[in-house]
Amino acid sequence: MVKSGLVVRSYSGYYYVDCDGMIVTCKVKGHMKQKRFTLYTGDRVQIERNPAEEKAEGMIVSVLPRRNYLLRPTVANLDLIVLVQALVQPDFSYLIMDKLLVMAEKAGIPVLIVLTKADLADPAKAEQVASIYRNLHYETHVISAKTGKGIDSLRECLAGKVSAFGGPSGVGKSTALNAIQPGVIRTTGEISNKIHRGRHTTRFTELTPFNGGYLADTPGFGNVLMDHMLPEELASCFPEFKTVEADCKFSPCSHIHEPVCGVKDAVKAGKIATSRYTSYLEIYEELKENKERNRR
Repeated sequence: MVKSGLVVRSYSGYYYVDCDGMIVTCKVKGHMKQKRFTLYTGDRVQIERNPAEEKAEGMIVSVLPRRNYLLRPTVANLDLIVLVQALVQPDFSYLIMDKLLVMAEKAGIPVLIVLTKADLADPAKAEQVASIYRNLHYETHVISAKTGKGIDSLRECLAGKVSAFGGPSGVGKSTALNAIQPGVIRTTGEISNKIHRGRHTTRFTELTPFNGGYLADTPGFGNVLMDHMLPEELASCFPEFKTVEADCKFSPCSHIHEPVCGVKDAVKAGKIATSRYTSYLEIYEELKENKERNRR
């Protein structure tokens, strides 16, 4: 009997598939292994299983086309990627947030930004950070898991969606998830007193049922690697550039060295946040170095 389901976790060659609320332990059928196709958490699959045997393992026989996916961490078919950063402890990093946004833009996945530890942050600083991203039409929530600020509205936004939480270690991802749905994450990490960085507590991506959808705490976001993008592609991942690129004299324009550039003019005029342009320059240089390294 063939049934459709959702891969909610993978571990040691086994895939755990949610079929109408029942988790079926599955392996991949031989012909799929020969294709060298990598299954991701979030993949929609078809499985064969003997319904007469209650605890029978299933066999994954096909994978449905993906709507989107991330390579690092490996997760597919997201409705929303929730990018989490602390306002303080550790201090907010524009570069890390902007790298994560580039990754989401390139993958074509809608974004929701969550700024945590609002109870410890200066309200003016919180508003300054939030306004930069709200002005770019990224929905941005300022929350505190300790006081409950913003938790209810965030919970409503996630209802019925397959959402992955990502962000660097120690910023409160797991704490925020547990505030939204108690117990969704089994272990919560703490900040190391010596280096003020978080200890990773999530080792694999797992989808957990939540209010008509699924939540995922995703490992692998602490070190955002930009090795699957060319420097020439970067500008398209900064949506605010699109409205002013018509004023660039040259096409294509790197928005760095050219004498007449709509993006640079917009930064000078305050129409594009300086922090965003600074991130663009740093990411561009990183991509350029990667490209040159790959040529050797």
